[in-house]
Formats: sequence, C-alpha cells, structure tokens
Amino acid sequence: MDNFHQADFFEPLKDLGVRCRLCPHFCLLNVGQTGICGVRKNINGILYASNYGIVSALHLDPIEKKPLYHFYPGREILSVGTIGCNLFCNFCQNWEIAHPQNDLFFIKKMNPDKIVAKALAQKNNLGMAYTYNEPVVFYEFMMETAQLVHQCGLMNVMVSNGFISPLAMEKLLPSIDAFNIDLKGFTNEFYKKYTKSELQPVLDSLKLIFASGKWLEITFLLIPGANDDINDFMRMIDWIAEQLSIDVPLHISRYFPNYKLNTHKTPGEQLEMFYQKAAKSLSYVYIGNYASIARNTFCPHCGAELITRNAHSVLNRLKAGTNICPDCKKIVYLVN
Repeated sequence: MDNFHQADFFEPLKDLGVRCRLCPHFCLLNVGQTGICGVRKNINGILYASNYGIVSALHLDPIEKKPLYHFYPGREILSVGTIGCNLFCNFCQNWEIAHPQNDLFFIKKMNPDKIVAKALAQKNNLGMAYTYNEPVVFYEFMMETAQLVHQCGLMNVMVSNGFISPLAMEKLLPSIDAFNIDLKGFTNEFYKKYTKSELQPVLDSLKLIFASGKWLEITFLLIPGANDDINDFMRMIDWIAEQLSIDVPLHISRYFPNYKLNTHKTPGEQLEMFYQKAAKSLSYVYIGNYASIARNTFCPHCGAELITRNAHSVLNRLKAGTNICPDCKKIVYLVN
C-alpha cells in the first residue's frame, strides 16, 4: 500500500461510495472499484491513487521531444511518467504503461524528493516534464513534485490529453509553466469512437490554459481514415485562431501503426498538404515524426529561418534571452 496516496477531487457518497471529480468521466465507484483510468480506487469510502511514486520512465530529453518548439528551444528537461490513462486511444503509442496488462519489470518507486534531486543533478536542466503516460491520472504525484521543482527555481512542463475537470485544471495551473496538449480530432464522434471520451472538455482545457497566460502548444496526430477530413481539420484551425491565437504553435504529427489500430502510416504528401493549409491561418505550424523543412521555425513577419532542427539538435539564431527576429527586428512568439 506504500504506493497508494489519498486522491484529490472526490466526493464521498452514501454506503461508502465515491465520485471521482478529477476528470470529466466523473466515475462513480463503490468500495473496491477502480476508475476508468485503472489507477484510482475506492478503498472503504476513500479514493486513492495507486500509482503514486510508481515511475515507469525517467529520462533526460530535448524539450523539442515533448514537443515544445517555442519554449526554451535547445534545452533539455528531465521527463517522468507513471502508469494509467483516462482515455482509451486505440492508436496509443505508450499503451504498455497507459493500460498495463501485466506487472512491469522496469517499474521503480521514487518519491518527489528523489525525483527533484535527479532533476537538480542534471547540468543545464530546464526542469521536469510530466509525460509518457497521462499526467492527469498521476495528479497528486505531479503536483507535489512540481511544487518542489518551483521551489528549486526550475520549470514544469505537462504533456497531456487535456481531459481534466476545470476545477482540477485551475488548481494545477500555478504549478505548470508550459503545456503541450493533444487535440486528437475535431469531432465528438471521433473522440467517442477512438478514445472513449469527448471533445468539449479538451477544448475547455485549451481555453483555460491560454487564458491563464501559461505557455501552450498543440499536437495533432494525423491518422489516415480517422481524423483526416480536411473540412474538420480546417474547422479546428479556425477554432485555434479564433478562440486561442494564431500564434499558438501547432504540431501535425505523423501516425505510425500501433496498439489496436493498423491503419497505414500517414503519407508524407498528406502531412505536407495539411501543413500548407494550416500555415495559411496560423503563424507557427510544424510537422512531427517526419523529415521536413517544416520542423524549422521561420519568422512570420519576414520569413527568415530562425531555428533549424536536425533530429533533436537545434541551431538557434535568436539571441539568448530574447525573442526578436535578427533580420526584421519584430517580436517572435517564443520563450528563449
């Protein structure tokens, strides 16, 4: 039971039942039942997180791998994940830890103090990223770690599906400096069929993050035959431009077959076409998981190439600590 930690955001009910309030599933759990995420359990009328301090991955990664291209480009960040997820994406790239079927031999137990000590031991480390599996479902572990990270003067990054209750998101915002949110499609039908969730809570999370002033980038995994209707995609682009900003970076990522979905990988020409369409409306659009000039950053004002990326190596023409284009002297939406 040492990995069980009393959960935040639950409502006690009669007969020792509880309702979880962490994410929009709002699971109703009787004694002994576990939520959709697989890691939050009702034990005698108290909700517990069973993945507290359970570390499935701990690696020093380029910040670009999150992906965050406009948040301290070229820096590295210590990244941590646990187990569990509140979505059931049949194309999941990390299904072994999102929905583990067996005991995982590589699991370690680490408390927040030890995680932060690891972060401080890395030279030139930007801070901590909560990623690999869905950080929402290890909320308590993330929050305690993030608060210690801030006390040490480092940054916190969350890579998430954005499927979280507004109350939990609002409490989280002061502790997280940058977000990359997966916007997996732009119809509720897609979310229901492919993830067993809903679209609107993700859109609500995006608006909350942007309104808070926290750094935000969005990833869209382009899956042939699933979320590649160009009209839906352009509605998504219009929504980002109108409800958030044309300056929010969008990463259009290449799909590769994995888990339960065996659709062929995204064709390069389709990625390029979607990129060209999005770039007409948004200032910063990228293609991920695919070798292309579209992984580089260009000034939206004069077109100058400002940041060149080769795999995860980065050549940054911007002066350290500034976001001014050296050619046209205009501001670029970026933290450097």
